[in-house]
Amino acid sequence: MAGNEWINGYLEAILSSGASAIEDKTPSSSALNLAFNPTKYFVEEVVTGVDETDLHRTWIKVVATRNTRERSSRLENMCWRIWHLARKKKQLEWEDLQRLTNRRLEREQGRKDVTEDMSEDLSEGEKGDVLGETPTLDSPRKRFQRNFSNLEVWSDSNKEKKLYIILVSLHGLVRGENMELGSDSDTGGQIKYVVELAKALANMPGVYRVDLFTRQIASPEVDWSYGEPTEMLNTGSEDGDDTDLGESSGAYIIRIPFGPRDKYLRKELLWPYIQEFVDGALAHIINMSKALGEQIGRGQPVWPYVIHGHYADAGDSAALLSGALNVPMVLTGHSLGRNKLEQLIKQGRQSKEDINSTYRIMRRIEGEELSLDAAELIITSTKQEIDEQWGLYDGFDVKLEKVLRARARRGVNCHGRYMPRMAVIPPGMDFSNVMAQEDTADVDGDLAALTNADGQSPKAIPTIWSEVMRFLTNPHKPMILALSRPDPKKNITTLVKAFGECRPLRELANLTLIMGNRDDIDEMSGVTASVLTTVLKLVDRYDLYGQVAFPKHHKQSDVPEIYRLAGKTKGVFINPALVEPFGLTLIEAAAHGLPMVATKNGGPVDIHRALNNGLLVDPHDQQAIADALLKLVSEKNLWHECRKNGWKNIHLFSWPEHCRTYLTRVAACRMRHPQWKTDNPSDELAAEESSLNDSLKDVQDMSLRLSVDGEKTSLNESFDASATADAIQDQVNRVLSKMKRPEMGKQESEGDKKDNVPSKYPMLRRRRKLIVIALDCYDTNGAPQKKMIQIIQEILKAIKSDPHIARVSGFAISTAMSISELTAFLKSGNIKLTEFDALICSSGSEVFYPGTSTEEHGKLYPDPDYSSHIEYRWGGDGLRKTIWKLMNTQEGVKQEKFVTSVIEEDVKSSNSHCISYLIKDRSKAKKVDDMRQKLRMRGLRCHLMYCRNSTRMQVVPLLASRAQALRYLFVRWRLNVANMCVILGETGDTDYEELISGTHKTLILKGAVEEGSENLLRTSGSYLREDVVPPESPLITYTSGNETVEEFANALRQVSRLGT
Repeated sequence: MAGNEWINGYLEAILSSGASAIEDKTPSSSALNLAFNPTKYFVEEVVTGVDETDLHRTWIKVVATRNTRERSSRLENMCWRIWHLARKKKQLEWEDLQRLTNRRLEREQGRKDVTEDMSEDLSEGEKGDVLGETPTLDSPRKRFQRNFSNLEVWSDSNKEKKLYIILVSLHGLVRGENMELGSDSDTGGQIKYVVELAKALANMPGVYRVDLFTRQIASPEVDWSYGEPTEMLNTGSEDGDDTDLGESSGAYIIRIPFGPRDKYLRKELLWPYIQEFVDGALAHIINMSKALGEQIGRGQPVWPYVIHGHYADAGDSAALLSGALNVPMVLTGHSLGRNKLEQLIKQGRQSKEDINSTYRIMRRIEGEELSLDAAELIITSTKQEIDEQWGLYDGFDVKLEKVLRARARRGVNCHGRYMPRMAVIPPGMDFSNVMAQEDTADVDGDLAALTNADGQSPKAIPTIWSEVMRFLTNPHKPMILALSRPDPKKNITTLVKAFGECRPLRELANLTLIMGNRDDIDEMSGVTASVLTTVLKLVDRYDLYGQVAFPKHHKQSDVPEIYRLAGKTKGVFINPALVEPFGLTLIEAAAHGLPMVATKNGGPVDIHRALNNGLLVDPHDQQAIADALLKLVSEKNLWHECRKNGWKNIHLFSWPEHCRTYLTRVAACRMRHPQWKTDNPSDELAAEESSLNDSLKDVQDMSLRLSVDGEKTSLNESFDASATADAIQDQVNRVLSKMKRPEMGKQESEGDKKDNVPSKYPMLRRRRKLIVIALDCYDTNGAPQKKMIQIIQEILKAIKSDPHIARVSGFAISTAMSISELTAFLKSGNIKLTEFDALICSSGSEVFYPGTSTEEHGKLYPDPDYSSHIEYRWGGDGLRKTIWKLMNTQEGVKQEKFVTSVIEEDVKSSNSHCISYLIKDRSKAKKVDDMRQKLRMRGLRCHLMYCRNSTRMQVVPLLASRAQALRYLFVRWRLNVANMCVILGETGDTDYEELISGTHKTLILKGAVEEGSENLLRTSGSYLREDVVPPESPLITYTSGNETVEEFANALRQVSRLGT
């Protein structure tokens, strides 16, 4: 415990430097980038290093001895404020501990529930999979590759596959050449990685096209190139073989506009616009799949082989795209929200609320959880990332994943539970600029030949060499090289101490520290300045002048030369970080022939396992660091062996090896894609000629696409621009000759005679626009209100009152009601089902097409393609049992003592893909966030929502929702989401927010819905509505309420012009 005099010394230092900088509210993270502030430095020292009882004792002393002088008053006030900061930090630490404890208990309860549910067929072998350890193998390379033993490695035999791969990386500035890395915090290593990955994948055998999706930015703040919709990265022909090249082959950056068109947004502000990106990306994919089908797919669309999201925002987007297209999804997290949240809370500088406000951290975490729900595969750089970072998430449990994998391998029922697979695939690197060094007996002779004994250069040498060697008395000694930013986590000070206190090491080697760039330490941030100052003091303490180099400046292009200099002196590279997530510099050093000494915490363990080119040490053990360095520089045989091993195995980290492993892993995923086939023109004409529903009005609709509306087709249009005007006219004449003009306003009912055969295809495929009515008007019992019928009637009349809109528009209803309830409801208002082209029922679990083929007795049946589409990861039986237990169990109360049931299954409203419950006691209903967390911890993936004025809870498959059903209509029937208009109230079911944003137009009717279910959506501390719904959007408009037919017509005409 620190003494009072020591504290008083700090307080005096704070006073001298200016105590006004101390605030009760912690400074924002942006302060870290400002100049070094002594006040903040000393405050941090007191808050982190002093017990609060000492602070309180000092304050009492100040109060007891104060006088009239201003300095004593300031000292008293300052001491109280620092004491307050210290207490606040302790409070945050206690809250964090409580939160982690509760989460751990919930995780344990989840495992217990899973064990109980699966106990009837849990084998001893599966238990062994959980508890057993992977056997140790002798060969480092075999150990590195052991996970691939049962997989067929990707090879040239896959050349004929011609795959289409999609990568998604939304934030930052993305372009192929002259990348502006470091221009802001969003444009860093991830940008370089995804661009190089796209290029490398396009060069692999069997890959035809790679699209890298990012945001289109047409802002004066950034270069014009970021506003270009498409940028080619390469043609995909690495070996010069052009025989497999096609019109669209290669790697491309595809920039999708979403969010404000004229602003560059940091990643934390992109979240409300994610759905807008998804709709725009979907339009590109559908058009590209069709184009590729014509080139290489024999007329059938070539769907993406995989959609790979990078970071949380792209993972969220990839999950939605994967669900809309029913293709596999892969995620690379790069950095994770939960891990960052834990670190920020431990610092104690900000409350969880402040952190969330600054970083939108809870929305980011939910995006990562959604990615875990949908992903087939999670790619990490190290095993440590799996255990210590992904292990923090509700949606991933290492133990449960092993059990479920073992059961799936044996064909044993998992009761609807699923955990994504994790694969460690180190990032690829480009070694083309690395000059292989000859392993001669006298490597350092090369350096001697370049420099004189005085260190003078008789001929040109790299400038950075001169900059380093000017520090050293004898630059020919082996160089111990460390390259990192001056951060306490990088542990540079321990390295300097180890070097300074080991006399044999000092005599044998030099130490070179490349610690970023600096001009004046006093102008640097507090943490950085503190590390640099400590290093300089240690150099002075141990009198290391002439033995330690620490140049002030270097360029990125100098780094390879620094490695080469160390290699020519038979040096060693060291990474002594307390924890190293990956360790890219270790691979770069190995490529230049440098053995390594590295921390045993994190990624270096996997790198050492693969390269076997050095030694691992405990970063806290100063003596171990010195011993390892001394061993490598003194034992030349060991040094040469490590160098050879590094060069021999470095290819494991090349881009071709990365892509080969990547494609091997992806190929092992459960491959899926849309099962239906696109109908060819002859089928389409046959359908037109045989169906009485294909009236003259519908044929006119097709020609109107080119004439009446005067709109040009584009990538976002659902009309096929390749059809010529002559072909359309021939089609019109052919159908006219076989059909009579129907009377306007007449509709055929479900009970018409059998000779009036319903159409094989929904009218959706003929529509230019779709009006989707998604009002959630329900009374306190969950029954639809009469005013909802009146509004629907008014909307139908409004559309029909405008012939122009009526000719090209269709109708759909999207509701939580079942098809039987919806039919009865519409019948009560004398509205025929055939008024609608599509009915999306039971919260998006079923889609019906009135007017198409029906079952006997006129009963509609759901779209079978949609049913198979949403079947993915649907575990109805497991969900029933678990939800019943969770909803009818109170926290801290045993189930048998909890008599009153909160829910009751509503069998009439349920179907094969929707479990519906009546809420008997709303006050005890758990919120969606809470239920979703508990289900994820038990390996269950679904879409859970409260609906019908909080009187029902419905559970549908992960890929099903009312919003995703609209995207399905786009993919299935080519009716672009951008050509839809969704009509909503001001509130609704808990999936209401998903329906607001996107590229569709949104018309919100004020006063239409008095009360929804949104109060059951989020718990306190969760992400906010503004993280999902854009604050302002040109695609959203409002009505004043109580509209007449004419006012509805005007509102719809206004909506149709939005965003144009």
